[in-house]
Parts: sequence; C-alpha cells; structure tokens
Amino acid sequence: MSSFERYLSLWVGLCIVAGLLLGSFAPGIFELLAGWEYASVNLLIAVLIWMMVYPMMVNVDFSSLRHIGERPKGLVITLVVNWLIKPFTMAALGVLFFEYLFAGWIDPANASQYIAGLILLGAAPCTAMVFIWSQLTRGDATYTLVQVSVNDIIMIFAFAPIVALLLGVTDLSVPWETLLLSVGLYVVIPLAAGAFTRQQLVRHARNGTNGEARVARFTAQVKPFSVLGLLATVVLLFGFQGEVILEQPLLIALITVPLLIQSYGIFAIAFGAAWLWRVPYNVAAPCALIGTSNFFELAVAVAIGLFGLNSGAALVTVVGVLVEVPVMLSLVALANRSRAHFERRAAEPLLTASKDPVR
Repeated sequence: MSSFERYLSLWVGLCIVAGLLLGSFAPGIFELLAGWEYASVNLLIAVLIWMMVYPMMVNVDFSSLRHIGERPKGLVITLVVNWLIKPFTMAALGVLFFEYLFAGWIDPANASQYIAGLILLGAAPCTAMVFIWSQLTRGDATYTLVQVSVNDIIMIFAFAPIVALLLGVTDLSVPWETLLLSVGLYVVIPLAAGAFTRQQLVRHARNGTNGEARVARFTAQVKPFSVLGLLATVVLLFGFQGEVILEQPLLIALITVPLLIQSYGIFAIAFGAAWLWRVPYNVAAPCALIGTSNFFELAVAVAIGLFGLNSGAALVTVVGVLVEVPVMLSLVALANRSRAHFERRAAEPLLTASKDPVR
C-alpha cells in the first residue's frame, strides 16, 4: 500500500471539508450537476464510479475458479458471512440505532434513509481492497482471487434481491428498475470490461508470467484514476449534503457507531469461525477481511441511483468510505498479531498424531 493509500481516510476527510465549503458557497454548481441525469442515474457520478470500479475489476482472474475446491473451509465461511449474515446484521443494527437508540437525535423522516444506506453497505462485499488487506496479512493470493471471483459472480444475481428484501422489511419502496440498472451499470458492465481488458493483456504477452506482469503494470497505471474518482465523488456527495451536515454536526458520529459495531463484530464472527475450524492463517485472514470490508463504490452508486445525490442513504455510504480504511488497517494489525496462535493450532493435530504409535 502506498503512502497515499495508507492515508486515504485523511484525503477523504479533506474532500469532505472541501465538499461542505463548496456546497455552502457555490450551491448553484451542485444544483446544475444534479440535473445531469438519465433514468434516475446521474451521468457525472456514473463516470466517477466507473473510474473507481474498472481498475479493480481488471484484477479479477476468473481462471482462479479452478482452484475453488482446494480451500473449501475458508470459502464456506466467506460466503456464509457475506450473504447469510452480514446484510441482515447491518439491517438489524440500522433499525436498532436509527429507530430506537438514536431516535431522539434523528429526524424520523430520515431514519429510513440512513437504514437504507447501511443495508446497501452490508449487502456489497468488498471486491478490490481485499487484495491489499490480503497482501498486508501475507494471505494466500490464489485463495483471495477465488474469493473475489466467486463473490463477484454471486453479487450479480444476489445483490438486488437481498437489497430489495431488506428495504421491503424496513418499509421502503423498492424501485426495481433503478436497482437492476445500477447492478448492470456498476457490476456487470465494469466486470465484463475488466475481464476483456485482462484477457487482451494476457493474450498479447509471451507467456502467463509476463501476462500477469502486464496486468499488474496496467492496473498500477490506472489506479490513480480510481482514487481520484473516489475523492471527486466524496466532494460531490458532501457538496449536496452540506446543509444537512452543518445543521446536524453529530450526524456523522451517529452514523459511524453502527458501522464500527458491524465491522468489528463481523470480523470476530469470521475469524472466530476460522479459528474453531482450524483454517490455516493465510486463508483465515483474507477470509475474515473480505467478510468485513464493503464494496463501498457499488453502495455509493446504488444509493445515488435509488434515493438521489442528496439523500441520507448516499450520505451513509460515503461515511462508510471514511470509516473503512482505518478500521481495516486496525483489523489487519490484529490479524497479524494472531498469526502465531493460528499456526500453533493448525499444527496441533499433526503433533498429536506423531505421538500416537498406533496412528
């Protein structure tokens, strides 16, 4: 991770301030940009989201799926956490905090919007940043690729139904047309474009090793556009949200609380399950981290498409960006400190077997 990426939360914070200032002193600009939309999709935001997502999708190697049976325990934990636990705990935390615990500080008319933003974050498992978290914990690279590939395929089919189900439970109307359009725009199309780019890069290389090197060089070259897209999106979103935030200075802190509880709670569930199931550390670490982190680029895009640029749902997803990096770095540190314990536990059955002359 570069120094710039390591301090991503700082740059996001500065962009939040910039967005608030611009929204306060030049509101006409944001009113003009808000009008650039078609079929409930803001065109400028769409371009920025593609800038964020496309470089990540080039890293997805679907050929890694042939290794899907090599580490089944870690993959089972990841899939159960991502699709059967995480979306529902996030929705439950949203209801608990915004309809009950924070009811005295939150406008009831906006509570459902904040819950919707949390649902969108919880239903979108991370795609690209997992490669960074896996590298920092010295995780199994092939296993990480398998996780990402399988999750992206499932996301195409499961994201919209899960979001629709949970939004329905929280009494929000579900615009299916916009939801499906968002999945197509921000998952299917970038994923297809990334797969095509990767295929072309590898095809024109001399051998597989050079092909992977070309992919790595290409993603390194386009990665700055991804970060710029993210930061520009943050400026725009907080420009639209500036008035609401300045009138409610505690709002960001309140939104952060359920996000923190969800992140550390999900990590504990996944990492704990890996420990109990004796999953090797180099699989357990990325397994837990991919379950904890979010595909916030998709969440931001869908929140904007479903509820609008200046909605409470969009605000929550952007706060998710602010919270994600420092939280994930702390979990990486925690995982690394537990490496020796995992390795000792993984070796226990072998030691026991070697002492038993019958076995």
